[in-house]
This record gives sequence, C-alpha cells and structure tokens, in this order.
Amino acid sequence: MMRTRTPSDMRLAQKFWQVNWALVLLVTMAASIGFAMLYSAADGNLSPWASKQIVVFSVGLLMMLTIAVIDIRFWMRYAYVCYAITLGLLVYVEFFGTEINNAQRWIKFGGFQVQPSEFMKITLIMVLARYFHRLNIEDIGRPHFLIIPLLLIAAPVLLIQRQPDLGTALFLVICGGAMLFLAGVRIWKFVVVLTATVAALPVAWPFLRDYQKDRILTFLSSDVDPLKEGYHIMQSKIALGSGGLFGRGFMQGTQSHLKFLPERQTDFIFTMLAEEFGLVGGLGLLGLYTLLLLYGLSIALRCQNQFGRLLAMGVIVMFFLYAFINIAMVMGLIPVVGLPLPLISFGGTAMITVLAGFGFLICVSVHRDVRVGRHGEGG
Repeated sequence: MMRTRTPSDMRLAQKFWQVNWALVLLVTMAASIGFAMLYSAADGNLSPWASKQIVVFSVGLLMMLTIAVIDIRFWMRYAYVCYAITLGLLVYVEFFGTEINNAQRWIKFGGFQVQPSEFMKITLIMVLARYFHRLNIEDIGRPHFLIIPLLLIAAPVLLIQRQPDLGTALFLVICGGAMLFLAGVRIWKFVVVLTATVAALPVAWPFLRDYQKDRILTFLSSDVDPLKEGYHIMQSKIALGSGGLFGRGFMQGTQSHLKFLPERQTDFIFTMLAEEFGLVGGLGLLGLYTLLLLYGLSIALRCQNQFGRLLAMGVIVMFFLYAFINIAMVMGLIPVVGLPLPLISFGGTAMITVLAGFGFLICVSVHRDVRVGRHGEGG
C-alpha cells in the first residue's frame, strides 16, 4: 500500500506550492496601502518613512515565507526556547535598554532599534499553544494546570509594565486570556478574574503614572484638557469627520498635512487615511482586514492538530486586537495606548511581528494534515 504524502515529507520547493498565495497577496495589498499613506504623510516623499517601511516589509516577507515552509513540529519543539529568548531580551531592556521619551523599551542594533515587547506577542502565543497542546480537556479544567500558563503571561507583562508600556502589557493580558479561552478554560473563571480586577481598580489607580491617568481621564472626557492630553483625540475626530464619504483626496488632508494631526505616520495613520479617502476608504481597509481574518479562521478550522489550531487562532486574535485597538483609539472609543495599525503604521518591529504571525498562519496551512505528538514528534 502506498503511503499518503504529507507536507512534512516534501522538499522545500514543493512546500512553496502549498503556500496560501492568496493570503500573501492580501498581506501585500494591505502593506502597499501603508506605503502610500506613509508617502502621503511625508508630503509626497518616500523618505523618511515609506522607503524604510518598504525595506522592512521586503525582509519580513522573506522571513514570513521561510517560517511558512519550516515543519510545524520544529516550531512546537522550540516554542519554549523562542519564549525564553524574547523574555531574556525584555530583561536586557530593563537594565540596558535605550530610553526615548521617558520610556525604556528599545534595544539598539547598529542603526536599528528593536522593541522586544512586540516579539513577545507572537512568542507568547507559540508557548501557550505548545503548553495546551499536550493537555486534554479534563486537565485544562483542573486549576493547578493553569499555574504555568498564568506565569508565562505574568512574567513579560510585569517587565513590560516597568518600561513603562501599559498598552502592550494589557495587550498581552488580553491575548493570553484569549488563548486560555480557546484552549477550553471555563468562562466562570474569567468572570471571577474580571470581577476581581474591577474591584481592584481603585487600589491600582495611585500606582499609575501621571500620563496614564491623564489618558484615562481624557478618554472619559476629551474636553478635560484640549490643549494637552485631549489634543490628540480632538484633532483625530476633526480629521475623521472632515473626510466625509469619499475624502479630500490623496495628500489633500488638511488636518494631517497642516500638522494639526500628531503622529500621523504611526498611531493616527487610520485617521489620515479616513480624511483623504473618507468613509469609503476606511471601510475598504476594514474589508481587507476582514478577508485576512476569515482566511486565518479557515486555516485554523481545517488544521488537524491542536498546536496548529491554537497557534492560528492566536495569530488571528493578535491581528484583530492590533486593528481594533488602534481604530477604536483614534475614534475616541478607548484611551490612547500607542498601538500601531497592522501593516499600515510606520514601525519595523511591529511590521516584523505581524508578518511573522502570518508566516505561522501559512505554516499551519501548509502542515494542516501533519499529526503532532505531545512533545512535537510525529504522531
């Protein structure tokens, strides 16, 4: 009897034929929109943002395809190693990191700056998928089996909060919580934790930094100080409204090009897009994001092993949180937390993280029929 050939038996060249090229095309389309908006943000110049972003995307695209064709059992086997390396980088930042704008979040490599907290988003997903892969549903229901994943989440959260970076710390908490839910942790446990968290908010308030308190107060009322903390959201809302249905036209936005809109190349790039292309342009980008999420969901549902399913779902959650938090932030629906718009905002580390996530998503697709043992061996 002839043995069925699985992706793990194929040569690398053959695996490239199994890559979901439609997903690669959608990712490239989204990144291309980002290049155009960064070109506009620089008043019609590739420098300083668009040219750098194109280079980073090119490197990241190659990395994405490389991740995609490596056997999924390799990634499962070394998930803890990847997590440990990233956690080590966060510890390095604590003592030797580069400080910018009163925040110590970066490591300098030559002329480049790397933010390890971005990499932790993807390695945390990997290690939690690895941990829960070896458990059955009865084990997941036992409280003592949750101690290790909670520690895996808490360690980077505490280090990142010290940088300080409350936005990324909360991002990891939500992403980690989503992984626990997807793995099968009962809802009542989340309700207990959420209730305890809400009850502890008055106790936590004095420990927040002044700028964090200001952002929360501004969220509750942007009129608190319209010339300081409230300025960003006020200008963002004006730009969003001025775009109308079809926008003012490419590079014709008044709020962004007259420098009223702050951080238009990073945090508030969606606002600039909506001002120049209107509601239609904003919905177009959301439609593209929705297609990426649906492709990811389809890949997760068709995967035959638990590690791949959890890894794919974790990447989907990460991408959704990136997009949702950024867009909700610029619309004033949540406090300003400084998270980039995925594949659009300027930022090398965030771009690499998102592309790595899609690389793992495609890897799950390529190896969807591979059986994975509890410790990463073939099952």
